[in-house]
Amino acid sequence: MTGGQDKRKERLAQALRDNLRRRKAQARESRDAETTPPAERKD
Repeated sequence: MTGGQDKRKERLAQALRDNLRRRKAQARESRDAETTPPAERKD
């Protein structure tokens, strides 16, 4: 039964790593969107 628990821990660890990568990428995208200058407006 410990083999099943080991696999579960491994899946959980991988899911946490994937989630962290995704959150970092989203944070980078939102930061980049904030720092890009707005398009020139024609008033």
